[in-house]
Amino acid sequence: MDRRTLLTGLGAAGLGATGLALVGCADSGESAADGATPTGAAEPGALPVTIEHQFGSTTVKSAPQRIVCVGLKEQDDLLALGLMPVGATQWLDFGEGKVLGSWAQDKARSDSLETDITVLSQDDGIQFEKIAGLRPDLILALYAGLEQSDYDKLSRLAPVVAAPKGLVGYGIGWQQQALTVGKAVGRPKQMRRLVDDVKTKISKAADGHPEFAGSSGLVATLYEGIYLYGPQDPRSRLISELGFELPAGLAEITGKEFGASISTEKIELIDTDALIWLVSPSNGDFKKLSTDKLYRKLRVVREGRAITIEALSDLDNAFNFCTVLSIPFVLTDLVPKLAAAVDGDPSTGR
Repeated sequence: MDRRTLLTGLGAAGLGATGLALVGCADSGESAADGATPTGAAEPGALPVTIEHQFGSTTVKSAPQRIVCVGLKEQDDLLALGLMPVGATQWLDFGEGKVLGSWAQDKARSDSLETDITVLSQDDGIQFEKIAGLRPDLILALYAGLEQSDYDKLSRLAPVVAAPKGLVGYGIGWQQQALTVGKAVGRPKQMRRLVDDVKTKISKAADGHPEFAGSSGLVATLYEGIYLYGPQDPRSRLISELGFELPAGLAEITGKEFGASISTEKIELIDTDALIWLVSPSNGDFKKLSTDKLYRKLRVVREGRAITIEALSDLDNAFNFCTVLSIPFVLTDLVPKLAAAVDGDPSTGR
């Protein structure tokens, strides 16, 4: 399992497909009365714009018409604005030739539009030649583990917007990612409204469950032992926004990565008020762990505080994405599960 596939807690492989997408042919969900900018246009005064990032800065001079997503989920942010990329990297298994999850598909004009997007595989690294063939005028690489050499090659093809300085690879939060995309395509005000709406939904969920505040929470999977997702991982960021506190020392364990493995000798680290497993219950290693004496003695297990999100389910995919589009879907399903976990009553179920 490599660094990218570890992001899912599952190791879902990407599938390749070809085709050409249209830019700006999705419904943004905002009417003219909402102040939405017409499809394909930038907001007045929004461009040109210079965006600082980990490799320096990038200037976008005019509204991009052929956007390629090298990052794994920026297509959601574009779609939220009523835009579509000409190419996007497939990360999760939405089906052959698909790069939109179920929560995003109703934002697209039709299923045929989605399959028109040229799908980029990540199996053997960035497909530079395929990207060049798409003639991009903007490349988004925010939720990515970009190296300097990757950035240099991509920059020869089009302006590249990479992750901000100071973040681990794949460590950008959903808000910063969305706002950066909005800025890059000349839609900062529209994206700010969308982000604020999702922030309100998160706040309402947290306010509706004051028991979340101060409770400890953690997201984990199985890889070379128990793999813990760190503070910068988008999933960890989301449960923190709901009021949960990540275990002390987690940042030191994960270091400069989005997560890290621990041995079962340190299993007490997962003994939290709510534990979210990103792993299929049928996973052989998970079955083995579930019968481990040390694991079964943990309070998180004895009191039924562990949540298992079924691999490849809509919730699993949406939680892995953690975008301005997927988070409302996540809240609907995950919040009740977290409430049942925090109450410490095994009979409430997960």
